[in-house]
Amino acid sequence: MSKLYLVPTPIGNLEDITLRAIRILKEVDIVLAEDTRKTGFLLKHLGIEKKMYSHHSHNEHKTITLIAERIAAGENIALVTDAGTPGISDPGFLLVRECVNAGIEVECLPGPTAFVPALVNSGLPCDSFVFEGFLPQKKGRMTKLLSLKEEKRTMVFYESPFRLVKALEEFALHFGKERRASVSRELTKMFEETKRGTLEELITHFRQKTIKGEIVIVVEGQGGGSKMQDTEETEH
Repeated sequence: MSKLYLVPTPIGNLEDITLRAIRILKEVDIVLAEDTRKTGFLLKHLGIEKKMYSHHSHNEHKTITLIAERIAAGENIALVTDAGTPGISDPGFLLVRECVNAGIEVECLPGPTAFVPALVNSGLPCDSFVFEGFLPQKKGRMTKLLSLKEEKRTMVFYESPFRLVKALEEFALHFGKERRASVSRELTKMFEETKRGTLEELITHFRQKTIKGEIVIVVEGQGGGSKMQDTEETEH
């Protein structure tokens, strides 16, 4: 039976592609790519020649029905984004919903996504967390920050390097400057860095630097605890 495959691609280090992902990319009829140039580079590196079509945030509303119809007619199609797992702050959700509603099988492969290593490497509780992705840039940003002020779970955000310091300053204003956090950038790449500290310390650190690369910010929840920690403290 034909299906839609969601294929995670490396977020930096090309060695992070899985053997299963390589096999699926070789076997499918078509690859849908957020940027065909970037995906073309990856496919060339893997020695794969495959027909590609663009599928990105600017055209996905117009193309999802046609894609679902092609899968229903017997074609196997893989969806990839520039890096990471489709649907995580990248195109994917609309196509998956269309296929699910049409009774078309969808299979998501496990693989790279930036927030998981950043969260686990932060030193903050990760037994319970909330992934917020990119905050609204303007409208709704203040409302979102206020809604997270009482959040007790560890919070994970994506951010542009150009807005990192501003985001940290806003977190300090709403959550408190002593709240612990970590900033990870260039994950899996040569100049990978994770900086940990209070929000005040991180602001001071990154104000003095030229910041490059994709950013993941992990912020401690209110109270700094977690269900796992609370249980352990009760048992002791």
